[in-house]
Amino acid sequence: MTLIYRHQTRRRLAQVCRICCVCSLALLSLLFTEFAASPTHAQQRSDRRGSTVTVRSGETLFDAAMRANVSAEELATVNGLTVQSPVRKGQRLLLPSASVATPEQTTGEIIGKKIVFSDGGTIDVDDVWKQGDSVWYRLNGTSQSTSRSIKSIQNRYKIKPAPVQTAAVVKPAPAPLATWIYLVDGARLRVDEVREVADGAWYNRGHVTIFLGRERIARIEKEQPAEPTGERKQTDWSSGNVTIDQLIRTNASRVGVDPYLVFLVIEQESRFHTRALSPKGAQGLMQLMPGTARRLGVLRPFDPGQNIRGGTQYLKELLTMFNGRVDLALASYNAGEGRVLDYGNRVPPFKETREYVKRISSRYHSNTTKQGPARDAVSGGPQ
Repeated sequence: MTLIYRHQTRRRLAQVCRICCVCSLALLSLLFTEFAASPTHAQQRSDRRGSTVTVRSGETLFDAAMRANVSAEELATVNGLTVQSPVRKGQRLLLPSASVATPEQTTGEIIGKKIVFSDGGTIDVDDVWKQGDSVWYRLNGTSQSTSRSIKSIQNRYKIKPAPVQTAAVVKPAPAPLATWIYLVDGARLRVDEVREVADGAWYNRGHVTIFLGRERIARIEKEQPAEPTGERKQTDWSSGNVTIDQLIRTNASRVGVDPYLVFLVIEQESRFHTRALSPKGAQGLMQLMPGTARRLGVLRPFDPGQNIRGGTQYLKELLTMFNGRVDLALASYNAGEGRVLDYGNRVPPFKETREYVKRISSRYHSNTTKQGPARDAVSGGPQ
């Protein structure tokens, strides 16, 4: 009996050992599979090699992120820091893997910066920098700050022209003839299509249809084919915003100023950004200084209607003061009428002011003279 019991006990122990061996082999196989699938520390170090930014003297984490074209939040998260964490000179910060630029993004001539906001919006600017706790950028000579949360700042590169095709040259089809609506204030508007009705006319520009009252229309003309010996330049201006275009025309007509001149001033001052704010405190589309805005009754300078009304009124006052001289009015708008008077009714010798006057005047006069005798900038006054 004892022999039988010992034999059964040995059989049970053997079965248990076989089960344990099978489980152990399965567990070792699973661990080996996971280990083989995961990257080794050496591989991780190899992937990260070169994807760092070194902190320079006086820089904050935000400054380093801006220089590396990544967001401060991403840079802080990858390195286990916060945006406010102090960093030291020479400290190497690991960059987010998604921020490593491809060769196509780091070649060519740098022509500016692209700001990518956290809300998904972007803006192309000439330069960007941090001043205190604010981020400033410069666009076409105008500097202003932004309060929007920034995700990243990227370089913009000059696009290389595509290779010239030497195959057969296809002559482009002639552009369709335009229809012009001439307004009673002397301005004119190019439209795609116009339909006259008893009390006015409906016209189309792109996908927008707008109505003009009969009292505002001087005449409607279809453009004639150009003569073979010459070309005629067309003046077709638009801010890209129908409301702003209408405010320019309405206020210019009210005070007797060429709306195209008002359009050029706004384009130069703010690039049609209603919330534009200069380092000197000028506000809105026409960059009114607070004192000038109060004098003109502009209580909300960032409101497009009030800002354009006040700015157009101020431009009319300057044109009247200098007998319709567009160059002196523009110089006064930029530097102040007191400076123009101090220099004997001449454009002051300031580089910024002279470039401002030259840039707007050249566009204004070239577009008006190409269409015949130039219109006076102020009704009835000499140019």
